[in-house]
Amino acid sequence: MYQCEQIGNKLLAPQVEEELLKYIVENPVAVGEKIPNEYELARLFGVGRSTVREAVKGLVTAGVLEVRRGSGTYVISTRRQEEDPLGLSRAKDQYKQTLDLLEVRLMLEPEIAAKAAALATAEDKRMIRELCDAVEALCLKGENHLEKDVAFHEYIAKTSGNHVVETLIPLIAKAVVAFGELTDRALIRETIETHRAISDAITNNDPNGARYAMIMHLNYNRQKILALLKERENI
Repeated sequence: MYQCEQIGNKLLAPQVEEELLKYIVENPVAVGEKIPNEYELARLFGVGRSTVREAVKGLVTAGVLEVRRGSGTYVISTRRQEEDPLGLSRAKDQYKQTLDLLEVRLMLEPEIAAKAAALATAEDKRMIRELCDAVEALCLKGENHLEKDVAFHEYIAKTSGNHVVETLIPLIAKAVVAFGELTDRALIRETIETHRAISDAITNNDPNGARYAMIMHLNYNRQKILALLKERENI
């Protein structure tokens, strides 16, 4: 059973709200799935139904849950709205959204990589090589490489020296994770090869090489999503 601190004889609804969000993320309860009803949640957290009701209301306001009259309460996002200001995690069609994200990345990241290659310092090059190596090592071991993959793309964005680009980093991170989760981290060989090409081009201060390597990397991803969409249409 989850434990929540008591103040007097009353459990604070915000604490239950945090525990409920933790429950959604860790079990996990996927976007579009229904959470347990009030009775089950009250028993799970050891609280009264009124406290559960307040906690649910808080997560509805935060854009995590949606109450559907006569049906139940459903997860519409695994992040609070303030953590996901663009509302990307609430999209109903994750395949279409992932394709849209990849198309935006194709508009932006090749030029970001080119700028990074032109400006990269010795320290920037070292960090990008290290992150590239870390992604490759995890891929070859069959382990989850998404955290390091995100860090690789984030560092390239920072290396571009454009402060507006830095504000787009959460969008890039969301796109990397969305693709990895949707495809169960497919394209391991392509990821290793194209990340290495991007890293080498930046290390060699080769803007054109970095630009084309990034296009190749993102286009592999785009083709994979298009193939998945086609498979889904044929089911």
